[in-house]
Amino acid sequence: MKDKFQKLSNKIIKCNKCLRLVKFRKKISREKRKQYRDQTYWGKPITGFGDLNAKILFVGLAPAAHGGTRTGRAFTGDKSGDFLFKCLHSTNISNRPISVHSNDGLKLKSAYITNILKCVPPGDKPLKKELNNCSKYFLQEMSNLENLKVILTFGKVAFDNCIKIFKQNFEISNKFIFKHGKKYILPDGKILVASYHPSPRNVNTKIINLKTMKNLITKANNLY
Repeated sequence: MKDKFQKLSNKIIKCNKCLRLVKFRKKISREKRKQYRDQTYWGKPITGFGDLNAKILFVGLAPAAHGGTRTGRAFTGDKSGDFLFKCLHSTNISNRPISVHSNDGLKLKSAYITNILKCVPPGDKPLKKELNNCSKYFLQEMSNLENLKVILTFGKVAFDNCIKIFKQNFEISNKFIFKHGKKYILPDGKILVASYHPSPRNVNTKIINLKTMKNLITKANNLY
């Protein structure tokens, strides 16, 4: 199993199919934020990470410009990730409450984290062809997770695009409507759970808080 993930990671990291995204991630890596100006940005596509025997998959839309694009790991080095890992640590899924870089010793228990899109898009708005290019990587990640039972998506855009990818590969007739905490049975038997994104905006406006997110993660983790 480890070899399969390594081969996939190598493919993803070397991918240059989406010229707009390649140009943008290089631009971000040059025009660093002031507090990170002494750091070397990863500046390449970002693979998923976690327990290769994972039963639950956490899915975002794309890496953050000065988070994952800088650190080389999804949901790492930005405020959304800070909130998420605090929740994962309090639910015993993560061994650390914060992740600052890809080699900081953080480990996940029976969980894996990835993004549908492997590069940050301008304005956080990917094009259809970019999502189509990346969908094969996302599908392969799921296929490699042989024990996967539950998929929890963060944000409506990640939820909608996860459904689109499944519709491209399965016959789906029922409607999937985004609602925090709503769960659906997918054609392959996996359970899809919708969640608000752990973004600073959602936290600051009290759409979510530590308690509500912890409760949802615990419920999703108890579905298998």
